[in-house]
Amino acid sequence: MSNENLLDGVRVLEFGQIAAGPFTGSLLADLGADVVKVERPGGGDGMREWPPQTPNAGGVTFSENFASVNRNKRSIALDIKDEADREALHELCRQADVVVENFRPGVMARNGFDYERLANLNPGLIFCSISGYGQTGPYAGKGAFDVTIQAMSGLMSVTGEEHGGPVKCGVPVGDFCAGLYAAYAIVAALLKRQQTGRGTCIDCSMLGSLIGVAALQTSEYFGTGRSGRRMGSAHPRNAPYQAFKASDGYFVIAAGNDKLWREVCAAVGQPQLAERSEFQSQLLRARNQDELTEILEATFCTETAAYWLAEMERRGVPASPINSYADVLQDPQVEHMGLIKELELPNGVKTRTTGFPISMTGFDFSIRRPPPGLGEHTEEVLNEWCCRQPTLAQG
Repeated sequence: MSNENLLDGVRVLEFGQIAAGPFTGSLLADLGADVVKVERPGGGDGMREWPPQTPNAGGVTFSENFASVNRNKRSIALDIKDEADREALHELCRQADVVVENFRPGVMARNGFDYERLANLNPGLIFCSISGYGQTGPYAGKGAFDVTIQAMSGLMSVTGEEHGGPVKCGVPVGDFCAGLYAAYAIVAALLKRQQTGRGTCIDCSMLGSLIGVAALQTSEYFGTGRSGRRMGSAHPRNAPYQAFKASDGYFVIAAGNDKLWREVCAAVGQPQLAERSEFQSQLLRARNQDELTEILEATFCTETAAYWLAEMERRGVPASPINSYADVLQDPQVEHMGLIKELELPNGVKTRTTGFPISMTGFDFSIRRPPPGLGEHTEEVLNEWCCRQPTLAQG
């Protein structure tokens, strides 16, 4: 069985732009769904303009950011504000299994593409809306970007150094966590539809997604009445479990239990540390980790990070260098996992991308389609899905 069979035959119409919606679509496309990306004529998804713009020999460029979340899709250029194009899009919605959209709440409804109307056309349709704050409530109409949701969700309150300013996560987790939740909910809804024949409306918010993945932080508040705090790379309930400074840079260790803690003590030549009253349990070490860090770094700074990584490896203590993406993408484990794939851009340039990261028996990820040119498949999709060619707006 190839990966095409996992979601083979599932038709997805993606009204996606920038990150959250397109990432959702890319997850479904990677599993074999026929994902058709709806873009506005003339401009398309704004991410098409994002750098890096890689040129071919003739100077024609294509965005590698756009390519990363739009492979395995087809693109149609239709304008939801144009009457003829809306007719075509409604016909496509009749044929779709899933509609994914991440416009600001109200945009789809104002143009005749709300769930209620589409469900009348197609009762089995699964309609997934992704937004910053959800489709209803006091913040529904607010604009949202990843950094504002990281701030609103509480994530930035626990990210960064204790006495430093607010810091966002370096990866756009608001967009991509929402995309993961949306794809997960869509697949669950597809399974339910097999039993009932009915579709559903999914309201996936970036805010809810980031609160959802903060289960440990929210449970700490519910249990103690106190919010978490910024701790740099340290952990509120475990130590030594953070980045430490060696003579030539930083490395990370995670001594997550008493046995591993004793191995760290032996590695730094101070087995007596394990017997000190303030360090005799995981919670006590976490409570006194400022003192513990000072003691350990006095020894760690005498050797290189590579030395300590080898020593921790020898003793079975989980440890890691602090990789850049240049480092990790050349790592032998990443190579073994087969995560890096060849990708040809529409302008003919050969580049690389990261593949679907989950391994399953009988699953063989492939890049079946390169990222599409704007509107490249408009006539093809209309012929294939609708068996007709409506009059289209000109882009």
